[in-house]
Amino acid sequence: MARKNKRIGVFDSGFGGIHILRGIVRKMPQYDYVYLGDTARTPYGSRSKEVVHEFTRQAVDFLFAHGCNLVVLACNTASSDALRKIQREYLPKKHPGKNVIGVLIPAAEGAVRATKNGRIGVIATEGTVRSNAFVKELTKLAPSVSAFQNAAPLLVPIVEAGEDKSEIARHMLRRYLAPLTRRRIDTLILGCTHYGILESEIRKIVGGKTKIVSEARIVPRKLEEYLNRHPEYRKDLGTSGKIDFYSTDATEAFERLGKRFFGKKISAKRAELR
Repeated sequence: MARKNKRIGVFDSGFGGIHILRGIVRKMPQYDYVYLGDTARTPYGSRSKEVVHEFTRQAVDFLFAHGCNLVVLACNTASSDALRKIQREYLPKKHPGKNVIGVLIPAAEGAVRATKNGRIGVIATEGTVRSNAFVKELTKLAPSVSAFQNAAPLLVPIVEAGEDKSEIARHMLRRYLAPLTRRRIDTLILGCTHYGILESEIRKIVGGKTKIVSEARIVPRKLEEYLNRHPEYRKDLGTSGKIDFYSTDATEAFERLGKRFFGKKISAKRAELR
């Protein structure tokens, strides 16, 4: 096997990470990528921390077995519930020389840079909110910041049903965002990869003065910076621009919805995680 044939893996519990991958590919189209969506077991937001860790571990193993030397967890629940343990305990034993990074810290850093009044809101899945991961990271980065969060469990099924422009979507967004806007936030983190699809509707509700932190914009830039700081990963990456998509559930449905997130037609293969 030639040395320069490694790929960047992107993992999400479902489809939202395809929106992250879309931004990454726009930023760095030259590299080779593998996307894995655990659509058979989505959503992760309501699952226990132990289950999320095990599912994430299986996904990481799959992506490393498919030629990746670096994996991006484009799932906020996985980033909050599993990333640290995988980095500290699993990788040194099972995959030395490879790494897994998340999306949560880049989003928190972006919000801290953006806020003027120090009042930051977060909408996310139940699991991410329950973990307090964003609140912990934001206050660690800037102890003077006031962070407010609200779980938005119905937004993922709304997006995946193709109802992101519907009245029910607008109604639920108003309901989920109201507790945050009442706190006079000036910055809002979209703490789930699906929510980027709803950004235009969210903008109408929070107003033009509120800064919206979207992982689909921040993560590609942060990943490029990471590769520049760690040439040991970048130098081994294949540069054919190839992208492979895998789904743990029916691939036809994955391709249909994945097209909306990626912006063009995709072709997917079935994956089995164990």
